[in-house]
Amino acid sequence: MTLELWYIAVFLTAAILSIPLVLAAERAGVALGFVDRPRLGEVQGHVVPRTGGYGVFAAFWIAILVSFVLPISDLERLDADNQRLVGVLLGSLALLPLALADDSRRLGPGPQICLQLVAATIPTLFGLRMEEIATPFAMITVPDLLTAPLAILWVVAMINAINLLDTMDGLAGGVTAIACAVLFMRMMWFDQASIAILPLALGAACLGFLTRNWHPSRVILGSSGSLFLGYLLGVTTVVGGVKVGTAFLVLAVPILDVAWVIYRRLAQGRSPFIGGDSQHLAHRLRLLGLSDRRIVLTVYAISAVVGVAVLAMHSVMPTMQKAFLAATVVVTVTAILAVVARLTSTHGASAPHAATDSADASS
Repeated sequence: MTLELWYIAVFLTAAILSIPLVLAAERAGVALGFVDRPRLGEVQGHVVPRTGGYGVFAAFWIAILVSFVLPISDLERLDADNQRLVGVLLGSLALLPLALADDSRRLGPGPQICLQLVAATIPTLFGLRMEEIATPFAMITVPDLLTAPLAILWVVAMINAINLLDTMDGLAGGVTAIACAVLFMRMMWFDQASIAILPLALGAACLGFLTRNWHPSRVILGSSGSLFLGYLLGVTTVVGGVKVGTAFLVLAVPILDVAWVIYRRLAQGRSPFIGGDSQHLAHRLRLLGLSDRRIVLTVYAISAVVGVAVLAMHSVMPTMQKAFLAATVVVTVTAILAVVARLTSTHGASAPHAATDSADASS
């Protein structure tokens, strides 16, 4: 089997299997009562199962298993990569008890962060390290004592970025699929075939999930999905040579949106974990009259444009063009957040309600 056919087989396995697996998870969610009910300050308008992530989880790991079963000659699997992959698997399994608890009774931010740290630590026990960080200006070598802690913090940060992005039908799944496409292309160009299947399989599983999650959704990711997507994006960028810059730029909208919301809540003397206040960008755009689909497609477009720009500037070494792109993205997204916040300041977008941000995720 050629490398190209191998990629296609892994992609199709994840994409096709995710559809019936998500459907099965949807029905299980209804039967078990793991459903999301509309609450004050949230976008979700109807009762919907919050178990779609379990289908994505299963489809992803089945596709990875298939990648090991299929015979392929032009592929080098390093023992270190296989060892790290075992750690990634065990870490993802450690997320399941957290997801089950949160999907059934909604945990507070304290228990969530603690269990996320545990899950993010497990891959580091199998060799996951952030040894270098590529910036637009230079490669930064990380001191040995900080390689594991930085990897843990990055993974936890990505978990929460996707978790807090998951506020609208199709948003988290689609943005993750776009980020995965960019990461896959960059890894393939670096001849990291055995690692490139991680974003390939994850993106494919997200596409299958979107067939049930496009507005109006029949099932949402729930904690199992949003935590898993963020976790996989976090570990994938580290395993694939610490492509932190690539992930940050493609996910600039959710990452900067989270930073903006935290800043706004702290400025108001409030806990950054108390949600239900329509502070997130998607909520504010809705207040301006945009439909859910238009909001999601707008965020898709921004992420895709940035992703194409990142791929167009692909190079092994840092360049000034990359620095200019990074600055442009950060300034533009921040300006959009500020303008939208100003336009919606008279729409009651800052009145807090009794909800934690662990429950902000509604799609």
